[in-house]
Amino acid sequence: MAGIYIHIPFCKQRCIYCDFYSTTSQEKENRYIEAVCTELELRKQSLPDPVHTIYIGGGTPSLLNPASVKQLKDCMDRNYRVMPDLEFTVEANPDDISPEWLEAMSRTGVNRISMGVQTFHDGHLKLLRRRHNSERAIQAVHLCQEHGFRNISIDLIYGLPEQTLEEWKTDVAQAIALNVQHLSAYALIYEENTALWRMREQNKVQEADEELSLSMFEYLITELKNNGFEHYEISNFGLPGFHSRHNSSYWNDTPYLGCGASAHSFIGMERMYNTANIDQYIKDITRYREENLPYNEVCHCEVLDRYEHYNDRIITGLRTATGLDLEKLEQDFGTELKNYCLKMAAPHLKENTLQITEENGHPQGVLKLSHRGLFLSDGIMSDLLWVD
Repeated sequence: MAGIYIHIPFCKQRCIYCDFYSTTSQEKENRYIEAVCTELELRKQSLPDPVHTIYIGGGTPSLLNPASVKQLKDCMDRNYRVMPDLEFTVEANPDDISPEWLEAMSRTGVNRISMGVQTFHDGHLKLLRRRHNSERAIQAVHLCQEHGFRNISIDLIYGLPEQTLEEWKTDVAQAIALNVQHLSAYALIYEENTALWRMREQNKVQEADEELSLSMFEYLITELKNNGFEHYEISNFGLPGFHSRHNSSYWNDTPYLGCGASAHSFIGMERMYNTANIDQYIKDITRYREENLPYNEVCHCEVLDRYEHYNDRIITGLRTATGLDLEKLEQDFGTELKNYCLKMAAPHLKENTLQITEENGHPQGVLKLSHRGLFLSDGIMSDLLWVD
């Protein structure tokens, strides 16, 4: 079982909070898609496992000519064992969703739409420099449903400047009323060198109070649970049967291949990532093909040692509702690191921010964040990491 991620770095305009690699210049689309297809073809031996998920993210993949999406899918079908039960996700901006686009995506095999809504309040959307308004976001979801899409995810952001708890409650209520199957919600982060970060430094916006952001997160968890959603990862909620299979691969050591500028891969004990520059990426892939180079000469590669892999397992495992299987932790990393984990977890177990649950098939139990621990997750995970 494996996944493929394709990064599409094109955007019409850049949101003030975004620190992903993207560009507002789209004239290079054809050359870029050709380079991605070349990378897919040349790297096919590195991913022999059947492909169960494809995720086209960005950037704004919905800006692509639908023919480019089909070109990518045809390339993957030719070079990989793509399974019939494939989960095929494309990220979209509500402004780009039209009947014609949806029909083209459906013909290409896309069966999951992930939509960047962020909020249903027009004032906040304007501040974030989103292209759509709340009415357009609602219409876009309805269009997806009318065209047969039954696996729709929307993203929301909380802790926006001057956002009130009441505004957040209406955002959550609107999301639930749309009858989507999945929701991802993230606290606004002021990443260095973004427009948002500069605005805060210039006192043009004020960061939301931490207690207010925690109240928003608490409300979200309660409301979504009351409406049948499962909180299966810190930021992700899905109706039963609609957890994101692709994103779950990032949290359970499933190998995934990332193609495109700035895309990351994880295969075996090796992490790889491409340069975050379209022109350089195209040059790298051209050299990779023409000079028959090993891939590690045109990308950044690191082989994880046992301790780095352990740290990754802590961070990814504790993010999920399934938690850390302590027996598997010992099998994979040895008794020393399992005992180290429990030693560092002890204060949090005492405070009931971590808990060990006894579950069938897990003789040593499963280490999980408690409900209270969800709100302190970053600090808890940091405490359990191995530090030389």
